[in-house]
Amino acid sequence: MLSDPEKRREYDAERQFARMGGMGGGRAGGAGAAGFGDLGDIFGSMFGGGGRRGGRGEPAPRRGQDLEVEVTLSFDQAMSGAEVPVTLEKTEACDACSGSGAAPGTSPRLCTACDGRGQLGRDIGGFSIPEACPECGGAGTIIEDPCSDCHGSGVRSAERRIRVRIPAGAKDGTRIKLKGKGGAGMRGGPAGDLHVITRVMPSPVFRRKGDDLVVEVPVTFTEAALGAKIEVPTLDGRVKITVPAGSQDGRTLRVPGKGAPKLNGSGNGSLLAKLRLTVPSSLSDEQKEALEAFAALDGADPREKLFR
Repeated sequence: MLSDPEKRREYDAERQFARMGGMGGGRAGGAGAAGFGDLGDIFGSMFGGGGRRGGRGEPAPRRGQDLEVEVTLSFDQAMSGAEVPVTLEKTEACDACSGSGAAPGTSPRLCTACDGRGQLGRDIGGFSIPEACPECGGAGTIIEDPCSDCHGSGVRSAERRIRVRIPAGAKDGTRIKLKGKGGAGMRGGPAGDLHVITRVMPSPVFRRKGDDLVVEVPVTFTEAALGAKIEVPTLDGRVKITVPAGSQDGRTLRVPGKGAPKLNGSGNGSLLAKLRLTVPSSLSDEQKEALEAFAALDGADPREKLFR
């Protein structure tokens, strides 16, 4: 079959375009030019930015722009949740022309070159590749008398102040998506989304480790050697923990349920109390005598293994 030049040409064209179609997320079916049909689903977003067009004579709606904004939170706000004000510079539908882009009392006319689809097909090797219509720039309509307020764009820039709810447990860099709170759509298209990114200031007491909170807890030599019950801070107060006898500097004790709130609402992480041995900077005569007596009784050399 492939010895026929025409069949061979169709076969090669199908193989090559199948590879191109993989970039669009779907495989083309059928054989030859007829199998590819309307390629707007694959290439529509490349020409005109609005996805697939509507039916014949329908101008293409265009989705609004996504917006991104950062908010700064204190550590306590991030842990408990907060409602914070956000100022946005965003596009909205022009009031004067109701978003049409045409002067009040007039309307955009359909582009006759593309019948309002915003695309024209260019024949390549037996199948049609959609391109943005040069007459209307892919809009599907032509504005002959532009609105003086928005200069034909159909949108205007406006400053808006909104309040955003930050969930408890937000981390530095948490992204919160607010659907439909971005820029206005054009020609009846949906509004874009607003993405809020949190920036959390450090805590003077806690260090975050995932959903756990690390706190460094000073302990005396006698508390570490003999063991003790001590209090450590938590997000909502304090809790008592037991320091086992013989604890070394840097030992970490876990307190379940006293860490940071989990964003999925399934409780809290753990509090990790990291013991830090404190050494007094000065001693009384009695303290010196007591420690010297202890050293005489201990007799162990902690550096002995370094010389083995």
